[in-house]
Amino acid sequence: MNTLRYELVFSDGAGSARDVVTVERTLSKGPGGHPVYSDPTGIIRAEISDRGEVRVLASGGHQEPAQSVVARPLPDGDPEGGPGGPHG
Repeated sequence: MNTLRYELVFSDGAGSARDVVTVERTLSKGPGGHPVYSDPTGIIRAEISDRGEVRVLASGGHQEPAQSVVARPLPDGDPEGGPGGPHG
């Protein structure tokens, strides 16, 4: 399955959700050969494998690597992310 959009859920060490960002597939491939997904600003970029493994890619200097990120696939036909808008 070629998912076009994901929600990236960034959590703290305890697993509490802190931030949710919607990313869309780009034409780029990451270091592992998997598709790269990006938010509209291009600041958040992540390589996501077909098994849902996430590798956040640095898009600029002074970024700290994300420790706990989960990718949730979004349906391709709904650009707003679900019934309640971007955050479901």
